[in-house]
Amino acid sequence: MRIHRLEISAFGPFAGTEQIDFDRLSAHGLFLLNGPTGAGKTSVLDAICFALYGSVPGARQDGKRLRSDHAETGAEPRVTCEFSARGRHFEVSRAPAWDKPSSRGKNGFTVQQANTLLRERVDGVWVEKSGRNDEAGAEITDVLGMNRDQFTRVVMLPQGDFAAFLRSKAADRLDLLQSLFGTQRFEAVEAELSRKAQLARAEVASLNSQLELLLARAEAETAALELDTAEAPDGTDADGRLAWLKTQTAAAAADRKEAAVAAELLRAGHAATLDAATSRAARQARLDAALARRSAAEASASALTLKADQLGLHRKAEVLSGQLQAVVQAEAAEELAAAAMAGAARELDAAAAADPELVALRTAGTEDATGSGAPTGARATAALRTVLGDLRSVRAVLNAGLPNEEKLSGLKARDARLSQALGGLRGARDAAQGTSDALRAESETLLAGLRPLEELAAEVQLRVKEAESAEELVIMVGRYAAAETACLAVTERRGRARDGHQERRQHWLDLREERLANAAAELASQLRAGVPCAVCGSTDHPLPAPAAASALAVAEAEQAAEHACAEAEAALAAVERDLADAQREVAVLAAQGGTTAAEDARLDAVLARDRAAEAVRAADDLAASRARQSALEEEIAAAGRAAAAAVSDIAQTESTIVAVREQAVSLELALNELRAGHPTLGERIAALDGATAVLERTDTARARLETAQTRTAEALTSLEQALPAAGFDSAGSARAVLLPADVAAALEAEIRAGQDEAARIGELFASEDVTLAAQERETDGPVAGDVVPALRLEYEAAERFARDTALASGLAGKSVQTLGRIAADYAALAEAGRAPRDRAALLVAVADAARGAGDNTYRMSLNTYVLAARLEQVALAASERLTGMSDGRYTLQHTDAKAARGAKSGLGLEVVDEWTGKRRDTATLSGGESFMASLALALGLADVVQQESGGVDIETLFVDEGFGSLDEQALEQVMDALEGLRDGGRVVGLVSHVGEMKQRIGTQLQVLKGRNGSTLHIADDANG
Repeated sequence: MRIHRLEISAFGPFAGTEQIDFDRLSAHGLFLLNGPTGAGKTSVLDAICFALYGSVPGARQDGKRLRSDHAETGAEPRVTCEFSARGRHFEVSRAPAWDKPSSRGKNGFTVQQANTLLRERVDGVWVEKSGRNDEAGAEITDVLGMNRDQFTRVVMLPQGDFAAFLRSKAADRLDLLQSLFGTQRFEAVEAELSRKAQLARAEVASLNSQLELLLARAEAETAALELDTAEAPDGTDADGRLAWLKTQTAAAAADRKEAAVAAELLRAGHAATLDAATSRAARQARLDAALARRSAAEASASALTLKADQLGLHRKAEVLSGQLQAVVQAEAAEELAAAAMAGAARELDAAAAADPELVALRTAGTEDATGSGAPTGARATAALRTVLGDLRSVRAVLNAGLPNEEKLSGLKARDARLSQALGGLRGARDAAQGTSDALRAESETLLAGLRPLEELAAEVQLRVKEAESAEELVIMVGRYAAAETACLAVTERRGRARDGHQERRQHWLDLREERLANAAAELASQLRAGVPCAVCGSTDHPLPAPAAASALAVAEAEQAAEHACAEAEAALAAVERDLADAQREVAVLAAQGGTTAAEDARLDAVLARDRAAEAVRAADDLAASRARQSALEEEIAAAGRAAAAAVSDIAQTESTIVAVREQAVSLELALNELRAGHPTLGERIAALDGATAVLERTDTARARLETAQTRTAEALTSLEQALPAAGFDSAGSARAVLLPADVAAALEAEIRAGQDEAARIGELFASEDVTLAAQERETDGPVAGDVVPALRLEYEAAERFARDTALASGLAGKSVQTLGRIAADYAALAEAGRAPRDRAALLVAVADAARGAGDNTYRMSLNTYVLAARLEQVALAASERLTGMSDGRYTLQHTDAKAARGAKSGLGLEVVDEWTGKRRDTATLSGGESFMASLALALGLADVVQQESGGVDIETLFVDEGFGSLDEQALEQVMDALEGLRDGGRVVGLVSHVGEMKQRIGTQLQVLKGRNGSTLHIADDANG
């Protein structure tokens, strides 16, 4: 990795823009970064780190403090770094977040977010790679092969940090080494081994829990047997205890089975005794029930005789039930007909009183409505029918007049519609007149505004051309700026090409001079015995010049340098041609107005676009206004036509209304005679229809009354003729003995039940059980009441005992089976757990060894072991540097000596004094010795980390401060060691303000401090 150029703007102490040409510094291999304290030497290194990784090391990582306090208020802080690595060329530009003054207020600020631009030079052209902070950082980290922490310890050697590392304890070195070498994967291996060991231990614990659970199940299974465990094996001998439990449970099961058989025999004996006593008691109870039923039947015999007599009289009267029922029904029908006739008469009187036109109804209503006399009823019926005929004749006449009444209604409705239409026509006339007036006013206003629009519309083409010209000027200004930038870039290329050509030419001339100085030796190296000399032609070569071993190499180098000089000269000529083309393009663009100020050109273009847009809008508005004017003229004409049509329709409608109203008046007079005081013919017809219905109902009611009276007389005659034959002298005596149907059915059922009970009692006393019970009572007397309950209690006790002993026997047998299964499961599980136990023991041992526990004497974990190997490599690499710096006296050596008080070991470091052969702690070194050791350690660590990072070639290296602690001899030795770092083209920058360093190193990057901020200046042999 080589840094070519660094540009710093408003960053740290640098208020303006500072540029550092690292290619110029690199030409000398070793340069000094110096300046007074606080000037900003470290800020230069911070700027490099920020450009590459977006942050700075140490406590200065707050992005808001990176902006220079000396910079102008609106100046953007930015760092740009151009570098190459792995054969690729990049440029990264970063700006931290900062508060930019707001453009809308005097005191406000706007937060500007951090931004990044990463570009790569491909085939001579910059190609943008990324504009995101994270993507650019990932790309740079991948190219450099180092993260920020590794970069600040490998490229920028912080001498103070390594001095602390040199003096720290072994355990404190772990963090730095791990961050540099990235050994987190070994910690992950330790964690994975611990996890697997924990899982294996958990698996074994689960197996043990299952075995303990099986043993507990066995104990619980035999708990109900209450075994004597005095001689049983304890819980440590699980197999022996399981076998003992199984044997004892089998013995207990056999004992309980014998007890269950004896209890069952005892229960059977009690059951037989109880059955015999229960059967005798049941027979005695049936005998007592039969005796009670016979006594009850004998007591109810007289009552049954009376009920039989009552039922006989009912059967006789039941023969006359049809005639009696007919008389009752006829009398009831007659009463209903009389009531209906009276209601019809009242309704007839009410209808006659309500309508004066129907006076004949009142006459018909005076007739006898009760129907008590035949002549009177006949006269009333005839009168009713006469009135009905008259009403029907009048109704026929009224029906003929209904169409005229409908016509009158139609005329009135038409009058109302015409009146409503007349109002609408008048409103339409007024609206048309208002619309016409409004349209005329709008037309006048529109005509007044056409003139300004016509003037603007006439300038459309002119203003559009002016806008196009202004746009072309903006483009031309941009092209001129780009061309000028390109020209500057080509100028820089020409400078670099010229410098390169001069260097190659000078190199070629130096080699040529060296070759000429050694021309005799070169010619002498070509002489051969017997071969003529190319200069004198002699075949004798008595005193040839001493041949130099490098003569041929110098000649070859001189030819190569000449070829390189020619190539550089051709490249310079090509760049000069490119510069001429670029300058010519700048001149052409300047002649076309490219030198116009960009802001002026942009403002002129905006103004021209606005003027053109204004003219275009005016042309559009003019076209729209003219179209609206034409439409207004048509709408005004249409509004006039609509007003005239409305006036004509109003006159015609008024004439029609007058004619309709005259027809309605004449028709109204003719219909009033037919209505006879009613509002309408329909109402008069409805009144007549109501009266007709009343008369018809009255006629119907009178006919029904006459029919009912006839049927009542016929029913009475039939009943009087049937009474003597049934044995009754009157209808009342027959009704007195008649019973309701349900009462008669109940009497008949009681009589039949008494007869059936007597028959069943006879059968009961003839049965075998009752006969045997009577004989037992005569012989042995009645059974005592408490014998059966006592026997039942004895039987129930025997039954419970038999059930309990059977249950205990079954449980004991089941326990034997369960214990057999538990023992088999226990043996299988114990056998299956052997392999997991062995695996767990192995994993625990490996995990303990990996994390430095257990039998690990040094308590060195796997991660520490790997870092110890890396530290051993670092000590070897550092010793090579320290030997030269200390005149061969000191070397660094890694030690894994066991730490005191059981602390972790493996990262020890000690210094070996080769003059005395003694080893001692690094903390015993003096200040100068400590600086040399820490510097050697930093360089050695950089070499090892470089190898571990995939062989990244670090071509630029910075060493920070600490030289002031060295004496003159030590400083000489350190400088020799640092001079050696330049081998292979490496560039070394030393950060120091020691005066002697300024005298020894001619190429310097000077940081100049001032009240308005710091500036940078490169001083070398060519330019002091």
